[in-house]
Amino acid sequence: MANTSATIDIPAPPEQVWQLIGGFDSLPDWLPYIPKSVLSEGGRVRSLVNPNGDPIVERLVEFDETARRYSYAILQAPFPVTDYLATLQVHANGAAASTVEWSGRFTPAGVSEQEATRLFQGIYSDGLKALAAAFVRRVP
Repeated sequence: MANTSATIDIPAPPEQVWQLIGGFDSLPDWLPYIPKSVLSEGGRVRSLVNPNGDPIVERLVEFDETARRYSYAILQAPFPVTDYLATLQVHANGAAASTVEWSGRFTPAGVSEQEATRLFQGIYSDGLKALAAAFVRRVP
């Protein structure tokens, strides 16, 4: 099993950052790669489509409002991995700043561990950069 993570610091209180990203259906609000999200099964499954039109279906595994964290598993996606579990969390970084961490573990399928790790490292890093940019646009 492989794993990777990315972090980014955002100069805003964690409550404000969590308000933007904490909903399981909120990816289109800050991640340009995901233009649409549709919830099902009482909000526990999200169906996404990437820019190529490939479906991505994910199940919410854990949600902790107090810890500002949720974890999800991939049910269907065009990624060369199985047993995927990722976590998105907002940490306090002083009184008015946050550190956002996006991490995942997975088993490569048909590619090397290095290739799979590089793929998700890129997704997480690029996603968090988009989050920082989206957050700056939204917060006065």
